Amino acid sequence: MPDGRRLRGQRSREAILDQAVSLASVDGLGGLSLGRLAEAAGVSKSGFFAHWRDKEQLQLDCVDRARRLWQDRVIAPTATAPKGLRRLFALHEARLAFYTDGVLPGGCFFFVAQVEFDDRPGPVRDAVAAAMADWLGYLERRVQDAVDLGELTADPAQLAYEIEALGEAAVTHARLRDADAAYRHARRAVLDRLRALATDPSILPED
Repeated sequence: MPDGRRLRGQRSREAILDQAVSLASVDGLGGLSLGRLAEAAGVSKSGFFAHWRDKEQLQLDCVDRARRLWQDRVIAPTATAPKGLRRLFALHEARLAFYTDGVLPGGCFFFVAQVEFDDRPGPVRDAVAAAMADWLGYLERRVQDAVDLGELTADPAQLAYEIEALGEAAVTHARLRDADAAYRHARRAVLDRLRALATDPSILPED
């Protein structure tokens, strides 16, 4: 295939996946209509089926695309924060910014996907579970960094779980109640928890 055609095909595929992740953040992966998705992405159905022959593969590719989006918008921006406690809190703030910026219309792709597939064995459930495990593992490593630097006294697995739970709670509270209050409370809850465990709370923001 000529390079130009290959590049156009890749761009078309990525544009479709971006639309699929966006729609799935509202309707779930099971709610993806191939016809609606092709229309939203501005491609013909024949063009759509040139990339995916079945819905399960599309769902798996959506999970991968959502992981990369999370990497780009939540994890990567915190790389310049000082390693340890400040980077850990910057990660939580980047997550909340992902929600408040309205990157996805449903708020969080993975929150919807885990509720949808937690009781549905198969490759898609496995992919969602692996993505969640990787994210929690990343959080644990950032907690461990802070412990190793002497900035925190904490069980990394426990604290990572608590930070994740507070981040997830913000998703539904923001959509069903007062969004500003939900994000404010989620930020303050993690900040207070980190202060309580920090050896020097002054390196964290005041509020």
